[in-house]
Amino acid sequence: MKSCLVLIDAQESFRQRPYFTAQDLPAYVAAQNALIEACRKHGVPIVRVFHVDGPKTAENPFALESGHVKPLKELTAFEPAATFYKSRHSALVGTGLDVWLTQNGIGRLIVSGIRTEQCCETTTRHASDLGFQVDYDRGHADLGHEAGRRLGAHRRRHQGAHGNRAEGPLRENLHGAAGHRPARDRRLNLAP
Repeated sequence: MKSCLVLIDAQESFRQRPYFTAQDLPAYVAAQNALIEACRKHGVPIVRVFHVDGPKTAENPFALESGHVKPLKELTAFEPAATFYKSRHSALVGTGLDVWLTQNGIGRLIVSGIRTEQCCETTTRHASDLGFQVDYDRGHADLGHEAGRRLGAHRRRHQGAHGNRAEGPLRENLHGAAGHRPARDRRLNLAP
């Protein structure tokens, strides 16, 4: 089954908000960059999803006009297979991402990014309900909300209406046997 990394909301806009905290940023960046590099190494396409919302002015960090709707500067640079802009929690609402995934034969999503309790989890559940197999990477962070950090500390598992399961945590296991699932961990097999 063809996989795709969906990188959600990893953008400079959040750094401009008063609730942003850099406390979790180094750990997030290290985990996110490792996942990006593993996907690149194995030829897994990476889709970037940015959040845009509010007035289209330079003062609004979530407006394209602000110049802040761009990748976090600490992230590894990569050429995305596609870029989408969302204004809802789910990256699958009104963006065309679902159409792109289907047209490109993607059946399995690896969902990662920031905004643990909102956009990443919502997209994970939505994708599962649409019939995609989903791996939810809990290595991402919520850079500013305590509720997100509490949620991020727990194992996530979601059974979709179509029997697809979204779960975490993920760790890349580039040398392990395909399908190996230790009891307390979910290994990420990036084979195409």
